[in-house]
Amino acid sequence: MTSTPPALTRRALLTATAGAGTTAALTACGSGSGAVSPDTPLRIAAVNHVWSQAIAKRLPEFEALSGRRVSMQMLTADQLGSSYNVKLNASATDIDVMMLRPLQDQLLFARNGWLADLSDRVTDPAFAWDDVQAAVRERSTTRGSIYSVPVVTERPALYYRKDLMAAPPQTLDDLLEQALTLTDRDAGTFGYVGRGQRAGAVSQWSSFLFSFGGDFTTDDGRSGIGSEQARAAYAYYGRLLHEAGPPGATNMSLEQAMPIFAQGKAAFYVDADAIYTNFLDPTISTVTDTVGFAPFPAGPAGAVPYNVPSWALAVNGFSRLQDEAWAFLQWAAGPERVSEIQSAGIPGARTSVWADPATTAAFPPELAEAMRVNTENGTGHDRPEVIQVGRARDIVGRPLVAGILGEDVHLAADDADAEFADFLVRDNRQQEF
Repeated sequence: MTSTPPALTRRALLTATAGAGTTAALTACGSGSGAVSPDTPLRIAAVNHVWSQAIAKRLPEFEALSGRRVSMQMLTADQLGSSYNVKLNASATDIDVMMLRPLQDQLLFARNGWLADLSDRVTDPAFAWDDVQAAVRERSTTRGSIYSVPVVTERPALYYRKDLMAAPPQTLDDLLEQALTLTDRDAGTFGYVGRGQRAGAVSQWSSFLFSFGGDFTTDDGRSGIGSEQARAAYAYYGRLLHEAGPPGATNMSLEQAMPIFAQGKAAFYVDADAIYTNFLDPTISTVTDTVGFAPFPAGPAGAVPYNVPSWALAVNGFSRLQDEAWAFLQWAAGPERVSEIQSAGIPGARTSVWADPATTAAFPPELAEAMRVNTENGTGHDRPEVIQVGRARDIVGRPLVAGILGEDVHLAADDADAEFADFLVRDNRQQEF
């Protein structure tokens, strides 16, 4: 078992914020010049998420440790993105700590100079950076510099009906076979439900892609979606939903697919493990007593699910309280806080908490084991790692739609591969900074 790293003490926190000698001082480490009044709050921009809600309840503790008041604003993901776009394009200093999606935002934000470089700060022994899972830690790094600290992780789970089978499928071949067998369209029941919406399905399809041995791009940065492995993954996923899925699957995002499983109309469902509570709530679920949780099944290349930091914390590059902002990251994403929050059922990013039975006890045992296995086998991305993520997902998702509709996947993959190759040339130029 990995030992738990040391907790952040008041002395360590004050050292982190001390700067030139007081908690209000600014150092030369990118914090700007001049002093900031002790009455100026540390301003945090966050998404309205269970992690944010949990940390908000604990803010008085940080305020007592740091001696500085905290102001935290929680927005929807779309509102948060719009706020960043407006404020940071204007070099705004009224945000100090930023909650962001590393796979969606970090490359663009780092290129624009909106994020402070945390490379030197994370080396503090009290923070135990090496304790952060390797797959998600890599997503904090852009062009060799560390710009964010992960706080919430996510993997796929295979949700299944325990009343319909003795054990969950171990391979993708078994999953397809059982899903086809359990489909009864006349009765309105389906072997599988999952995301099928063009761009929205890409993140969940990624685990199928990886498990077939493919990836979105090759090692030299070229398009990988025309490879033999990607074509096989497209064909598999298309058949799964075309022959065993509900009608209208190409219009289904999380919000449409999840209720179908929750209402007992599907035998299998692959989606983020973070949504598991929806199936245990008797007010919205009829499968509370029959839902099972399993690791992602193995494909030709083994079981290779995604394991990603869905949300992370960063420091605004224009903030005049960068030392205090880092102290907040050190406190909120440090070993003690991650252990405490995961014990409340919110999956963290540290190896030590996944090795501690006390922190995994908040999850159903079968799910905790699935999360542990998927963490060990996981790949740290679930979408193309590019500047224009939305456009990339739209291109990559086109053959998924073709497969679900029963159309020629190979023809669609040829077209998408050519378009994605051109896209990557343009996107790579934008990444230069």
